[in-house]
Amino acid sequence: MNKNLEKLFKIAQKEERIILGLMSGTSLDGLDIALCKFKGAGLGTRVEILHFETYPYESSFKEAIKQVFSKKTVDLELLCLLNAQIARQHAEIINHTLKKWAYTATDIDAIASHGQTVYHAPKIKHQLNNYPDATLQIGDGDHLAHLTGIITLSDFRQKSIAAGGEGAPLAVYGDYLLFADEEIDRILLNIGGIANFTYLPAKRKSENIFSTDVGPGNTILDHFMMQKFNLYFDEDAKYAKKGSLNHDLLEALLADDFFTTPIPKSTGPEHFNLVYLNEAQQKSNTIHLKEEDVLATLCEFTALGIAKAIQENISVSGKIEMLMSGGGMHNPLLVERLMHHLPGITFISMQEILGVNPDAKEALLFALLANETLCGQPDDYDFPNQEKLPKISMGKLSFPE
Repeated sequence: MNKNLEKLFKIAQKEERIILGLMSGTSLDGLDIALCKFKGAGLGTRVEILHFETYPYESSFKEAIKQVFSKKTVDLELLCLLNAQIARQHAEIINHTLKKWAYTATDIDAIASHGQTVYHAPKIKHQLNNYPDATLQIGDGDHLAHLTGIITLSDFRQKSIAAGGEGAPLAVYGDYLLFADEEIDRILLNIGGIANFTYLPAKRKSENIFSTDVGPGNTILDHFMMQKFNLYFDEDAKYAKKGSLNHDLLEALLADDFFTTPIPKSTGPEHFNLVYLNEAQQKSNTIHLKEEDVLATLCEFTALGIAKAIQENISVSGKIEMLMSGGGMHNPLLVERLMHHLPGITFISMQEILGVNPDAKEALLFALLANETLCGQPDDYDFPNQEKLPKISMGKLSFPE
């Protein structure tokens, strides 16, 4: 037997597996690294986060990614170069971090790398009948595997699209296995660049489970902060709190077909961006609105987009718990507006209730997808809409040698 396949077989048979989950989202703020210890798979999955850190990207690296991020027309040579360079940068961070944590490559069974999304093109966006849903993440898995000496699983989203999904959001698989409760309905809300949530009814009633994008999270807010204040984000909503909600702008922002399209659905910064904001300001005659008022209105826009999707698709008459993750959970004004619009939902701490650092959740979920590919059984998933949530193993394998 090929020695790489033999090693893979042994990993799959182990009682415990150590998997390093990597996540770099559409906010482009850095690389999340979660070192996770797994026991079992499927509904028997047990996981412990051993270490977690976020490594911020240097501004020059971030600016290079922005040159190919969410744009229809890009420098193809730069895109090609970044596919390798992102992986090399991530490998350097991994090697440094493992040394810091006193681990060697032989201690790690696998790396699960999300890669860097540069374009997301579901049919709902591109509207081209002869083309499928599509998405593109770069940061080559072979470079990662070779430079770290660790088996790497990457490019998870392509299998979802090949099997009939939109490639996003994929969180539902991990949410279903890790966070469902026997007694209480739960909503797992992630507010990254784009906001998405998974609905988990009590007792894992699979016929009612769904996961969907619901609109912008931080993407327009962060881009506006960079444009107007040369800051990557509005820390503690310092600027937005000084502003006032503008109802005309809010109405224009919400007047988009995406919000009336049935769930599940996906979107990205290709749709919700500064061009989208500018067009809404033109339509509402608010182009000269104070920056702080724009930020306050954008917070309300994000909160309402999330709240409306929940209210229109989930009955909130019984007890429902909300568990948040993503950068948006650290925006106090956004969270305040969410609580205002969803008074029937109980907001709880993922860390306090489940012992999971919410900032580590996305990296953890991709580590879980890798664990499922290594030793899980796709039949453990019993979702109602198999076209959108297919029973599949995800992730391409790259060997170090």
